[in-house]
Amino acid sequence: MAVDMNIQELLVIGDSDLLVHQVKGEWATKNSKILPYVHHVPELRKSFTKIEFRHVPRIQNEFADALDTLSSMIQHPDKNYIDYILVKIHNQPAYCACVEEETDGKPWFHDIKEYLLKGEYPQHANHTQKRTLRRLSNHFFHNGGNLYKRTPDLGFLRCVDAKEASKLLEDVHAGTCVPHINGFVLAKKILRAGYFWMTMETDCI
Repeated sequence: MAVDMNIQELLVIGDSDLLVHQVKGEWATKNSKILPYVHHVPELRKSFTKIEFRHVPRIQNEFADALDTLSSMIQHPDKNYIDYILVKIHNQPAYCACVEEETDGKPWFHDIKEYLLKGEYPQHANHTQKRTLRRLSNHFFHNGGNLYKRTPDLGFLRCVDAKEASKLLEDVHAGTCVPHINGFVLAKKILRAGYFWMTMETDCI
């Protein structure tokens, strides 16, 4: 495209350190699929009075890389016109309070608890769903109105609903963690405190 536009001086920026060094001839190219392209670069060089290849670290190119990925996923019927994409940058993390409330007003463990208490399946449950419920119930224990999940070391974790899970995330993080702690460590801290819900690791992240 640059040759067709009769550009004389060109700066080529790439986020692949390996590819930039290969094109500049500083590193050998072993990949047979890339080799023909690397060999074609010297021919293209002749079309410019000045051409420079420069590497940009991927961390400095995340925004452009995201837009490039997004554009490759969208099919436009009219190639002459593309709707603009509105991009907003937030000054606060977007993953806060990500634990979803139960849509039916019942906690996620309601069916397991009912099966352990009464031996009843949910209404309209098919054969596969009943079998899954039976298998899941083997890992849980009901006592004193609470449901507990059995752990490999013969311990018990109290199952909590979405509302209590959100409060636990805030309390544990604010009370015992520092700002740079990752989600996996936070999930382990909540487990050690004796609580459990199905999506806890994802929610902590």
